[in-house]
Amino acid sequence: MPLRPQKRRVDVRVFPFYKKAAPAASVRRAATTALALADPDGSAGASVVVADDETLRDLNLRFRGFDEVTDVLSFGEHGAPMEDTAFPPSGQSSSVGFPLVPDAPSSLGEVVLSYPMAERQAREHNVPVEREAALLIVHGILHLLGHDHAKPEEEAAMRAIEQRALSALFPSANGTGAC
Repeated sequence: MPLRPQKRRVDVRVFPFYKKAAPAASVRRAATTALALADPDGSAGASVVVADDETLRDLNLRFRGFDEVTDVLSFGEHGAPMEDTAFPPSGQSSSVGFPLVPDAPSSLGEVVLSYPMAERQAREHNVPVEREAALLIVHGILHLLGHDHAKPEEEAAMRAIEQRALSALFPSANGTGAC
């Protein structure tokens, strides 16, 4: 009998205020779609947190040295946020590692999303907030998988996967959206 592919574990935590606007099932679907498209043979899962602006501002300051809200942060196995750069600000080091639990399914790390920022960006991009939030989740998962957008060719590759994921998640939409 052939082995079935291992189902990836995607843990989701949505701050109480956003539970109706960002149902855990939709968050999980965006993350699993990104994992399936960008790492089809992998088995590691991830965690996604839908939070508020204050949480993202605090994390951005603590781990990247920027005292400002950001839309999404990714924390991988080395503990460094991987949103726009995996390197902490000059002169700072990140000694916080992503905790590994013995015998637990492997995890690539955690993506933390600011839902209010997703709402603002959705208005700016003239797309539904569900689509913008999905884009940010996919973007964060891609960073956990090692994708970056520092160079034009890296950005093009990352955007192509994002668009494939959005097309899979929202088949009747035209694939627009930016981060």
